[in-house]
Amino acid sequence: MAAPTSTRAGTVRMSADERRTAVIRAAVAEFAKGGFNGTSTATIAGLVGVSQPYLFRLFDDKKALFLATVEYGFQRVEQTFSTVTKGLQGHEAIHAMAHAYQDLLDEDSDLLRIQLQAYVAAHDPELKPHIRKFWDSLDSLVRGITGSDPEVMTTFFARGMLCNVIAAIDLPRERYFGDFLSEDGRLVECEICEAARQIGPGGTVAGSTAAPEDPVAPGATD
Repeated sequence: MAAPTSTRAGTVRMSADERRTAVIRAAVAEFAKGGFNGTSTATIAGLVGVSQPYLFRLFDDKKALFLATVEYGFQRVEQTFSTVTKGLQGHEAIHAMAHAYQDLLDEDSDLLRIQLQAYVAAHDPELKPHIRKFWDSLDSLVRGITGSDPEVMTTFFARGMLCNVIAAIDLPRERYFGDFLSEDGRLVECEICEAARQIGPGGTVAGSTAAPEDPVAPGATD
């Protein structure tokens, strides 16, 4: 679900934590559009219905607010990956995350843009260590869930970044993932999905086949 672009709460009594959450959600949409340098904290404060001085009681400065929005984006991905991989490991877990990541990109364009804005902002030596920490957290989560070797993980993340580019500039997915997707980007063939549809009584899978050697990475499914 996309972060709300309007979270005005000027007429509602809210706790500091609730206002902090409201500010982050509004800031995601604004920073996603304008980046760190091109976004006004006054605009964000106005969207939420608080004064700019009050906003800086919630966040020390603009950098702290920006990092909170970047962390929000990475945590959305982490939470999604954790949810969809319950009880899974290896290729099946990678496959589930691939589906889920593509769904996130399709459903929430701000989630993609705030990630891209984070990489741009990482030229700032004060921001870079924090942004790297968010990435390292996601990387550790994925490796821990899948137990896959470094080569498989490199392929997974590389395809995920290609997925970002496809979504950002609206490239045709079939140009890169034609073996899996139709021209409109929808799923054509997926062994694991098909096997899941054939699960019978007692949890047995009818006609299941071994997983393909190359894991499906983000963007290789719909």
